[in-house]
Amino acid sequence: MTLQDGAHPSAGDAPATPSELPPGAAAAAPTATSTAIAPPGDDAIYERILSAVLDRHLPPGTLLVEEQLAGAFGVSRTRIRPVLARLAGEHLVTLTPHRRATITRPTAQEAREVFEARRLIEPTLVAFFVERASEGDIDELRRCVEAEAQARRDGDTRRAIRLAGDFHLRLSQGAGHLTLGRILRELVSRTTLVLMTYGPADADGGGGAACGCHDHRALIDALRLRDAAEAARRMDEHLARLEAQLCFASPAATPDLARLFGAGA
Repeated sequence: MTLQDGAHPSAGDAPATPSELPPGAAAAAPTATSTAIAPPGDDAIYERILSAVLDRHLPPGTLLVEEQLAGAFGVSRTRIRPVLARLAGEHLVTLTPHRRATITRPTAQEAREVFEARRLIEPTLVAFFVERASEGDIDELRRCVEAEAQARRDGDTRRAIRLAGDFHLRLSQGAGHLTLGRILRELVSRTTLVLMTYGPADADGGGGAACGCHDHRALIDALRLRDAAEAARRMDEHLARLEAQLCFASPAATPDLARLFGAGA
């Protein structure tokens, strides 16, 4: 049975059976279905937004429009809202009563608190790492540092900063403390926002000098010797050096336009 273009089967026409379809037609429909790309899950959407923050593609103050995010991920706005709420719970996104979401711009006090928390947590993680980590875990840290150094030589500052944060997260994994590890992951993400907001002005958007390779290599030396006290000391000094790079200068005053452009200027 065949139909002309635009014709419709009459009430008495029976649907075509597989034997009546052209060869290969029956197999074509499942193939089309199997190649359809499923929209990402909530965790995948969360990870991609988080990665954009860590890679410095979403600087502090960036407005996150629900409709635009929904369109980009191919999902409904109701799927985007819980992801933004999750990021807000980790202080990476700020939500307002009018459903406006922006990448958080940390205050100077919040920036200091982030480093205070890291200096409390990371020396403890270092001690656990010395106790529990394998030589393979130490080698993984070394490879991470070498990749960071190569990224800096290549001028790829974004990748270098991401790898610098990864160094701390890999150390946390080797320590094997899941609770402190989850807390540190949030703090590392918030550190990225702090460095973008208050980091050195001569770096890529601020903070490019953060987490230099030299400190990481010195820390690895102490870890390889299984010297927990020395490794904890070096971690504390490293974080203190990072914090010392921050610039909390007051915003520039609004210029007096009349004085700037008026008669006699």
